[in-house]
Amino acid sequence: MTDREETTTSSLPRIESGIAGLDVVLGGGFMQGGMYIIEGLPGAGKTILTSQICFHQVAIGTKALFVTLLAENHSRMMSNLAELSFFDPSRIPDYLAYLSAFNEVKEGGLKALLDLLRREVMRRRTGLLVIDGLVSAQTSAATDQQFKEFIHDLQEIAIATNCTMFLTTTARERVSPEQTMVDGLIQLTSRSYGWQTASDLQVTKLRGSGFLRGRHSYKITEAGLTLYPRIESLYSRPTQNERPEFGSVTSGIDQLDVMLGKGLPRASTTMLAGPSGIGKTTIGLQFLAASAPDEPGLMFSFYETPTRVRAKIDSMVLSLGDKLDSGQVNIQWQTSTSDLLDVHGDRLLEIVKRRGVKRLFIDGLTAFHSAAIDPSRTGNFFSALTNELRNLGVTTLYSLEMSDVFGARMHLPIEDSSSLAENIILLNYVAQRSRLHRLISIIKVRDSNFDPTQRTFVIGDFGVEISESNNEAEALLADLAGQSRGYVPPRGG
Repeated sequence: MTDREETTTSSLPRIESGIAGLDVVLGGGFMQGGMYIIEGLPGAGKTILTSQICFHQVAIGTKALFVTLLAENHSRMMSNLAELSFFDPSRIPDYLAYLSAFNEVKEGGLKALLDLLRREVMRRRTGLLVIDGLVSAQTSAATDQQFKEFIHDLQEIAIATNCTMFLTTTARERVSPEQTMVDGLIQLTSRSYGWQTASDLQVTKLRGSGFLRGRHSYKITEAGLTLYPRIESLYSRPTQNERPEFGSVTSGIDQLDVMLGKGLPRASTTMLAGPSGIGKTTIGLQFLAASAPDEPGLMFSFYETPTRVRAKIDSMVLSLGDKLDSGQVNIQWQTSTSDLLDVHGDRLLEIVKRRGVKRLFIDGLTAFHSAAIDPSRTGNFFSALTNELRNLGVTTLYSLEMSDVFGARMHLPIEDSSSLAENIILLNYVAQRSRLHRLISIIKVRDSNFDPTQRTFVIGDFGVEISESNNEAEALLADLAGQSRGYVPPRGG
């Protein structure tokens, strides 16, 4: 069972919302002539969402009518919307008209409201109708049955005129009569997680179409509402037929290629795990230095700024500097707390697809973990992300920060991390008397006979340099074992 709801696809034409992420979640948009409830608490973004749909539709020639049932001043509402980039005053009132039905509801009840809506939809040849503040109509109904009849009559108008309708209302704790009658129900919610607040959208009902189930993050900016479908649901199935990738690509370090057994398997994912300062970023930069015009590279970074990365490149990986200047390799930098988890994933995949990236270095996985408001998502999120990258033919190397600094045994900070990568490379420190040594070892490699022995390595003028044999590492570890066995604690006083 996937997060994609499977239903029979309707033959009815669709209308696009103009909100790319929302149309993806809906499987292509709303059904023309359908009726939909947009539900949420005050401030959740209901008016912005429906206004954005209106302006998108009138931009392509559809006539829309925005009816308010609350005593809200239209000029104030439009002055607020005017701050958003989708607002186009030139479309008002010829294509988008605003109408208050507050007095009709107050003086004549639901019958007067229905008469007004029928008359205006037909007179204006309206293709899209928004009724903002449905709760006012419900409170004016004498009984639940009367309100259900109003919704039924409104649906008849929608069908007869082929007018798509959106009804906004406040969130309910229980199922209300109108929810069972409409074609779709969308809920907008803001949730608090400690000191953070996050907004999400959920489609709980959509007749005649498949849709992406579950909650999806959204943000409201000067561009309006932007929805980011949850990566796990969006990529639960490949976006294109998988084409098996054979062969290997160089890691950018000759001796590491030998240890891996001819390099990294093409279109695979490799975890580079180790403590801070051990050399993960340097190895990643050397991996990107092997990029080519037909194999563009990307560094997706959360920690070091492009200025600091460039300084490191100019001091140790000179060949990468030329490829940055020519555009063969790009750096995309952001802070780990600057955005939502799905925003990071969406941005990464957009760049990969747009530039045709084939070598990707993500520095590092723990930043995705930090961006997740619900940390339990990290495993499924990254698994779906790397599956899509693999499907796109991208060879991915990512760093994973580890708290362990010394010792031959290391513990991965994310549960079941080994399932997220086909290849795992471990880096760690070993202290021998007054000196620190760096060790590198290969834990697993997809479809390859790799060298499982540990090697020492240093970071020099030309980046990471790995010993050609394991002799130094064996002598070092043997010496440490001997020190441990021969240790005698000092006697007291």
